[in-house]
Amino acid sequence: MRLKRRKRRRVPGINTASIADISFTLLILFLVVTSMDDDKGLTRMLPPVAAEQPEPAEVTERNVLMVELDKGDMLLVNGEKTDLSHLQDKVKMFVENPDNLPTLPEKHKVYIEPFGDCQVTDGHVIRLKSHREASYGAYFKVQNEIVLAYKGLRDSLAMARFGRHFTQCNEKERTALRTYYPQKVSEDYSMQEGGKP
Repeated sequence: MRLKRRKRRRVPGINTASIADISFTLLILFLVVTSMDDDKGLTRMLPPVAAEQPEPAEVTERNVLMVELDKGDMLLVNGEKTDLSHLQDKVKMFVENPDNLPTLPEKHKVYIEPFGDCQVTDGHVIRLKSHREASYGAYFKVQNEIVLAYKGLRDSLAMARFGRHFTQCNEKERTALRTYYPQKVSEDYSMQEGGKP
């Protein structure tokens, strides 16, 4: 007796020609639709290497604005409890010293091209002390308010002298504005328990 050979059934193939196209299309769709978080940070110049550091200059008390952030994120300006919303105005008043008050930074006569002779508070320093246990969020908010204060001062001067905002000025004008209002922030992170360095 002869056995009949079974016919092998062919498994139908899957057409994979368009899978690569579909995958590529989905990848592009996700790249376009997905939003990415921007990294935020502070633009700061690091201090020079210890061997290259110049001798610290003597700074009179009237030229220093002490901004402190304690471990409970409480903000103190020259020892007084201050709300974050008032910090920008306090920094502006301190840096500008419009009435040349003896309690605010002393003014010096400086020649600035194209302004000519100007009275500026170029010896001022904003000293920011932050407790080790203060939150990063509070620290960055304080930093941001200080930077916005300088930006506001430079914008006002740019509008008064050039009729446009600081960002719209050319490099020579920006240099003059930065010389008029130099950003001087000293940062101290060494506060231990009890607020003592």
